[in-house]
Amino acid sequence: MTRLRALVALVALIVAGGLVAVIPATAASAAACSASWQASAVYWGDAQVSHNGRNYRAKWWTQNEAPPGTTGVWEDLGACGGGTTPPTGGTCTYPNWTAGTWYATGAIVRYTNGLYYIAEHDNPGYDPIISTWYWEPYTCGGQPPTTPPPTNPGGFVVTEAQFNQMFPGRNSFYTYSGLVAALSAYPAFSRTGSATVQRQEAAAFLANVYHETGGLVHIVEQNTANYPHYCDPGQPYGCPAGQAAYYGRGPIQLSWNFNYNAAGNALNLPLLTNPWLVQTDAAVAWKTGIWYWMTQNGPGTMTAHNAMVNGAGFGETIRSINGSIECNNGNPAQVQSRVTRYQQFVGILGVSAGANLYC
Repeated sequence: MTRLRALVALVALIVAGGLVAVIPATAASAAACSASWQASAVYWGDAQVSHNGRNYRAKWWTQNEAPPGTTGVWEDLGACGGGTTPPTGGTCTYPNWTAGTWYATGAIVRYTNGLYYIAEHDNPGYDPIISTWYWEPYTCGGQPPTTPPPTNPGGFVVTEAQFNQMFPGRNSFYTYSGLVAALSAYPAFSRTGSATVQRQEAAAFLANVYHETGGLVHIVEQNTANYPHYCDPGQPYGCPAGQAAYYGRGPIQLSWNFNYNAAGNALNLPLLTNPWLVQTDAAVAWKTGIWYWMTQNGPGTMTAHNAMVNGAGFGETIRSINGSIECNNGNPAQVQSRVTRYQQFVGILGVSAGANLYC
């Protein structure tokens, strides 16, 4: 009681003197923890849970994905139950952002533009002004908040900076300008449905492209022993470019004489007689990839485009490209590789991955 009276007297003295006392936040002032996350529980949109000392809110239905997760379903609401949150004022001494450095949720960095950003999700050093799902502007020391990066003037939902982040080791042949030029062939590509669906489709296409080309490294199929096998002489037009001319090329690795013929007819290009255009002209290469994506069911039951815009999900795009070679437990590791890349790319574009990821 004696100590309590002394503390009350001290506060009264400070107030009487016209001073303002700033008392640091304590564990008691932190947000209370919600109910603990349970793996077996089903959580609907707006459900709140706590996990590892932080509160989270579900953005949509989820089960078995521990916060903070990898699909974007969980929104981090901050520390709880005595945890601490980063200060928003005073002297800023946060480290400079470094590409390739692992940053945990809550990390604060100083970007090259002199402004500060806080990691909303764990990430392996993504660029704060590109990966806006992983990073949020952070006010530090009276600094005004940053503004979102401008939208891409070309109209594509993937900016050139995001494209470069997705494919850091790409072959110079696969230009961003070539991709944008190819979009005119199929205006519905990545422009159908809501803004989220448009970004999901772009991410799905580019994730499959990444898998097919080793990160946009390979322009042509690497196994040359397969080259003579891609000519079906039973077609009425035959193989005018030669028996071994229709090997895999481009971002979706277009192959077989009948595919070159069909793509050429659709795009008004002489691909049956000059299949080499796909490996010498970046816009043509991208057009053949988008042609397949938009018009061909492949071994599946729908086009990859329809799979993404009609809610069938990313798993059906895999089926449309490789069918049972990968799906139905044909090659689970290859399916997982595609899914992992897709999850990374939707993260870069700032949207969720959606449902039905596997085939």
